Amino acid sequence: MSTQIFMASTLYGTATLAAALDAGCFDAADRRILLVSNNATTPETTPSVDGMPGFDQLRTRFDDVVSWNEAIFPFHPGGWSPRVEDAPMWERYLRLVWGIGDDDVALAVESIQVHPALGVAQIFTDAPLTVYADGLMSYGPTRNKLDPLVGTRVERLLHLDLVPGLAPLLLTEFGVGAELVPTEAFAKVLSELADTGAGLPDVERPAVLLGQYLSALGILSPDEEESLHVSMLTGAVGLGHTRVVFKPHPTAPARFTRVLEQEAERLGADLTVVDTPVLAEVLYQRVRPALVVGCFSTALLTASALYGLPVARVGTETLLDRLTPYENSNRVPVTIVDALLPEPADPTAVADGRQGLDTDALAALVRAVGFAMQPKILPELRPAAEEYLRSNLNARTGRYFKKRRLTSLGLPGGIPERLAFLPRNSTARKVVRRARAIRRSIKR
Repeated sequence: MSTQIFMASTLYGTATLAAALDAGCFDAADRRILLVSNNATTPETTPSVDGMPGFDQLRTRFDDVVSWNEAIFPFHPGGWSPRVEDAPMWERYLRLVWGIGDDDVALAVESIQVHPALGVAQIFTDAPLTVYADGLMSYGPTRNKLDPLVGTRVERLLHLDLVPGLAPLLLTEFGVGAELVPTEAFAKVLSELADTGAGLPDVERPAVLLGQYLSALGILSPDEEESLHVSMLTGAVGLGHTRVVFKPHPTAPARFTRVLEQEAERLGADLTVVDTPVLAEVLYQRVRPALVVGCFSTALLTASALYGLPVARVGTETLLDRLTPYENSNRVPVTIVDALLPEPADPTAVADGRQGLDTDALAALVRAVGFAMQPKILPELRPAAEEYLRSNLNARTGRYFKKRRLTSLGLPGGIPERLAFLPRNSTARKVVRRARAIRRSIKR
């Protein structure tokens, strides 16, 4: 007997899995289990994926649905991992409560480098792994060094063709090949969800604003995030749109809409806030937006790639400056959106759907940023990064790199070339540290 376990924490990820199953991306199995995980900070007050509108339509692809939160209660999915010596015990326990018995198990998970997906992979130590991409992060490098006992079991990376022609960097250090989930299959799955979600606005051809709740990640302050939403609104109104629909992040506080409502009244715009937790793609199908504005949401790319809608980005340059540390896994998604999509200030580019970079130029940029983020994981990308920086570093592309980062890696664009040996010279580093220590002691 064979059992496939598919782990999902978002409706978008579940839809991706459904499309992959419909397209025959997985071999036949005697049983398919959907393992849902609620990774919200307070899962007790946040609906899980299996409680969201549209889940029932996706659930038909699976024989059973089980909860990871229930299995490991009272631990939080994002903060718990099994001890190495306890892994066999956890596997026996899960096989018992999920009725798997002695079946051969195969896993399909998202975000393999962090928990909860990593924990599940560590428990089922013999299970082959498929990693599927829930959004734009697959185009960037693996977030941190992955245990070879896990990484070498990954057989492939499934991803949507959100940026046609761009190859993911995720897991390439293990030689993992990328495999596309057919766009047609994903679009068909999304069409099944078009009628889900009660209470969606009945607005003709509005501009849709996408909230992301970046303050919860510590990237922006709450006030700055409210200002970001206001910038989206003013950008849409500046392009001539007076009917606006705001889709806040499902976990964002209600107060985030108050400033936006006040600004809409001042600008004379008719603002509608979506309270129903549905996918943005469902909203696209229901209201057929005349424009979609966001920061770096994956839904911006699906709006453009799947539905041919005009899109505009707001706030990406600020985000590129604010993301810390440099290897923050959001950096490549922000870079892609910033490099590809126009700002509302360029109405011609927005109307024409013009992209900023072609595929080859974008791929070269992503490889350079990817190496700068994770030089130890992707050392083979150093020559490509050096070539890109020598040929393309200017006032526009400089926003994607930090001078301090370039200097520490000895890359073009850091300190002058004649001093490039210093970052790698241990004696020089010791002298600098000693000088700094003396300076601090003098100041005291």
